[in-house]
Amino acid sequence: MLYRMSMKTEKTPAKSGSGAGKSTGEPRRVLMIAYTDVQVLDITGPLEILASVNDARANPRLWAPEGLAPQTDDADTPSDAYEITIAAAEAGPFRTTSGLQLVADIGFADLTDDYLSGLHTLVVPGGEGTIQAMRDDAVLDVVARAGAAAERITSVCTGTFILARAGLIDGRRVTTHWNVAGDLDEMFPTLTVDADSIYVRDGNVWTSAGVTAGMDLALALVEEDCGRDMALAVARRHVLFMIRPGGQSQFSAQLVAQHAAKGRIGEITQWVLDNVAADLSVPALAERAHMSERTLARAFVSETGLTPGRFVEVARVEAARRHLEETADDTETIAWACGFSSAEQMRRAFHRRVGVSPADYRARFRRMPVMGPHGPIQAGSPAAGQPAMQRTSLPQPSGFMQ
Repeated sequence: MLYRMSMKTEKTPAKSGSGAGKSTGEPRRVLMIAYTDVQVLDITGPLEILASVNDARANPRLWAPEGLAPQTDDADTPSDAYEITIAAAEAGPFRTTSGLQLVADIGFADLTDDYLSGLHTLVVPGGEGTIQAMRDDAVLDVVARAGAAAERITSVCTGTFILARAGLIDGRRVTTHWNVAGDLDEMFPTLTVDADSIYVRDGNVWTSAGVTAGMDLALALVEEDCGRDMALAVARRHVLFMIRPGGQSQFSAQLVAQHAAKGRIGEITQWVLDNVAADLSVPALAERAHMSERTLARAFVSETGLTPGRFVEVARVEAARRHLEETADDTETIAWACGFSSAEQMRRAFHRRVGVSPADYRARFRRMPVMGPHGPIQAGSPAAGQPAMQRTSLPQPSGFMQ
């Protein structure tokens, strides 16, 4: 299947140092790097967010439901905010991880220094093809040259690895998909890797977590470039949080347990998930695993990337999230059921791991009541003969370095 995502328009490139659209009225020139087996959403997600700004400026009446009446430098001749170009080894179709083919506007050979002059934003996506891209001199050369020319350097998911390999982010604070954050830290020790943030800004370098986090990053870019009103309107149009509640850790407890599925640590992680109200102190876990406390701690970090204490807290917060979504129980009851000593302890854990209070989380994510034959099922009581509602676990990631 072939899908043309080109947003390139025929405009005169801004001259180097012009601000690429900040003061001249010219659109900000955005270059997205593509390669075989790139993650399709790493490209199309940010592209859709940026392209929506162009649409809002061109069609303000259609954006009235979003509460926006876009203002332009010249109300009679609205101009695009972004000129988006996709570049790959050759112009034309390239394959993404899903099998969907996108179309590159330009080949790497045509990305001359003159062409790159005045580039505003470089976007480097991730995907299953990241490792091969890191070994491809053509990809690394164009990323390095484009990064040197661009006012702003960004990456989505494992695109951070490509930026690092190209030498663009030494010494920076960055993020990537939580499941490969340890690999990034090990491979590039000069980086400060924030494994929990949805996106991170360090100067002119912006990096995001996995896949859909690229849309969060793009919204932040829109806010910086075009203002909060525009970013809010785009977020409403795409049914997105302007600022997503919580970090990557909110997604990871079950996945960490699956990642450590074999051996004693795997057994312990699964036991923790199944028994969040039990004594889950390090001495208790070490006794269950038939290990010394020190050996358990070392093995736990080696296999999961988390200390035992952090994993227990993440598991308990995840269990509490499900209670908040699916029951009407008060927070004190939920806290005790999930192993917290008090509602206050649960509230502090929520702020650390999810970024919001339990009350705010419930207000945003509470599910509609389950209806039984005589009305809504009461909290904690599944319908007769029916299993309690359970959330399907996400599939286990393949692992970046496998």
